[in-house]
Amino acid sequence: MQHQTIAPDALDRIRADFPELAEQVQGHALAYLDTGATALRPTPVLDAERVFAETRTAAVHRGAHTLAALATVAYEEARERIAAFVGADADEVSWTQNATDALNMIGLSLARAQRGPHEQLVDLGPGDVIVTTEAEHHANLLPWQDLAAATGATLRVIPVDDDGLWTADDARAAIDERTRLVAFAHVGNVTGLIAPVAEVVAAARAVGALTVLDACQSAPHMALDLHALDVDAAAFSSHKMLGPGGVGVLYLRRELGLALPPARTGGSMITTVTLEGAEWMPPPQRFEAGTQAVTQVVGLAAATEYLDAVGLDAIAAHEHALGQRLVDGLATIEGIRIVGPQRGLERAGLASIVVDGVHAHDVGQLLDAQGVAARVGHHCAQPLHRRLGVAATTRASTYLYTTEAEVDRFLDAVSGVRAYFGATR
Repeated sequence: MQHQTIAPDALDRIRADFPELAEQVQGHALAYLDTGATALRPTPVLDAERVFAETRTAAVHRGAHTLAALATVAYEEARERIAAFVGADADEVSWTQNATDALNMIGLSLARAQRGPHEQLVDLGPGDVIVTTEAEHHANLLPWQDLAAATGATLRVIPVDDDGLWTADDARAAIDERTRLVAFAHVGNVTGLIAPVAEVVAAARAVGALTVLDACQSAPHMALDLHALDVDAAAFSSHKMLGPGGVGVLYLRRELGLALPPARTGGSMITTVTLEGAEWMPPPQRFEAGTQAVTQVVGLAAATEYLDAVGLDAIAAHEHALGQRLVDGLATIEGIRIVGPQRGLERAGLASIVVDGVHAHDVGQLLDAQGVAARVGHHCAQPLHRRLGVAATTRASTYLYTTEAEVDRFLDAVSGVRAYFGATR
């Protein structure tokens, strides 16, 4: 079933909410195709942060005064809002600094569980296996390297093919009875591959392994139901989904959250402290040591309200059409290598490319000269780029505010790169 996309008049109204889209870059209207790194923020989100900062600044869950109570209500209402947005319960959602922080917290809690008296759903040790893929962002690789080193477990990596892709069969081949944890990205930040989540989770469940989902490139772009996906843990960041920087989301299935000790300790996450030890609060506060980024949390809640008002299905359809336009256009330019799926619903609205004989940073500079903002580099995925045989790629990523004209400007600018270095489209 094909979902209705964003209508042209609605797209115009959406774009009017983003002040940065009116900016000029080197004499050209800005074409912002770097949402995969950080999304722009609409005026309603900026307003929500400003109003909260002006009228509700206070410490949450502390103090008996009115401002503290109002701030706490806003803080917890934001938690409920985010939980509903991703199909979770509020006590399963904890605030972090960003998704990288959230993924590290999972690894640190699992490592710490080996030494504590707490019941746990997983008890990693020598002979056990942690599975991830060769295509992961470093944030979903390094914590598992650290966890393997801390526990004596083995890290097993699902290989990718020459296009940077992996399949459900590849995952099933890597998951066996020794597997205790499987971590993978819902959407690849370089390839745009939409992972076969149901198949991977089923394979993990069959051997009693936990699953961790990096949802950074999916939560902003498609309807997400973590309970329906049946993953045990997930992480995503505010700044990729119209929200402010400095806040991320850690989802822990209730049973897992109750079983794990905290990754960090301090104020706000304890019930009792003595000179000999402490007792932890239940989740979600167990994983929120210290003062949190309350204003940013409120901004993230406003961002999800904005996304819901537009409609996640409409956003996904809009981006899919733009992504296919992007890939189809790139396929007509000689000397361009497209990383990831070429066609089909398994691709998100982004594309990473290699221009033959031209370094990605040179491509990025020439695009910028045309007012086109795209990401260049290894995108925090060095093992994947090493497998692809390139040092860096150029990535264009779309969002609800992206237009067909902006995609065409990117295509024209890439053609210009080829012409500049002696080739033609």
